[in-house]
Amino acid sequence: MTDAVLTLSQATAKPAPAHTRRRGAARWVVLAVLIVLLLGTLFPFFLALINAVKNGADYAANGPLALPRSIDLTAMIKFWNTVDFTRKLLNSVLISTLVAVFAVLLSLLNAYAIGIGKVRGGRYLLVVLLMGIMVPQESIVYPIYYMTKSIGLYDNILAVIVIFAVLQSAFGTYLLSSVLTTFPRDIIEAAEIDGANRWQILWLVVIPILRPTLMVLATFFFIWTWNEFLLPLVLLISNNNQTVSVAMGILQGQNMSDPITIPAASLLGIAPTVIFFLVFQRTLTRGIVAGAVK
Repeated sequence: MTDAVLTLSQATAKPAPAHTRRRGAARWVVLAVLIVLLLGTLFPFFLALINAVKNGADYAANGPLALPRSIDLTAMIKFWNTVDFTRKLLNSVLISTLVAVFAVLLSLLNAYAIGIGKVRGGRYLLVVLLMGIMVPQESIVYPIYYMTKSIGLYDNILAVIVIFAVLQSAFGTYLLSSVLTTFPRDIIEAAEIDGANRWQILWLVVIPILRPTLMVLATFFFIWTWNEFLLPLVLLISNNNQTVSVAMGILQGQNMSDPITIPAASLLGIAPTVIFFLVFQRTLTRGIVAGAVK
């Protein structure tokens, strides 16, 4: 009886539609392409890693694509001591963290005034900010250099923090303004009925709702500031004030023929940002999902 029922069910089962099979095949093709792209993206990091832990004899005998015969950290130690990497690391962490905090705060205040406060000329202000985003840094290096020299902040970390906080806040203001323009007015009106003023609405109503988005923005600002090279190179000339990116660029110019130290420098330079991204990955994902839901 069981065999008869099984035979009958197999006979009456309909094959999968052709479009369903094509859709399944397309998904596998897309997955294969994404895997290839992922491997291509990770290959430079893998190449830097295997060459950073080689010694000179191993690199000369087997080339850059071979796996290391043994783990040798001499190149990393050499780079660390040559550029005083501890000092450069602390400078980059300090600058990137403060820029992220101040840029997010400035962006929030600007966007709150434009999106919820409905200040006059808000749209024109956004146009000006967009023009500021599109201006390349090379065109503003000399005015910034002259300004910092004239006010006595040349070769001062504070000047770099203020400049980057203002520059990054242009994008942050534009992003948060688009969010706050569609902010539910019912929530704000309910808070006003309860007697909340504008500052209380900002800190007790708006910020708790926008916290995931603000965390995403702070993460982007930290990584962008960490990777900045031109302005720190021009404005921070003393060895004690330079950042990691500047130290990597200067070392590459001085040791262009050293194929071991350069991968070690690259690995140490990108490691903090990778660690930072991995630590805040869940927060970043939640912020993006929350923005999509809103």
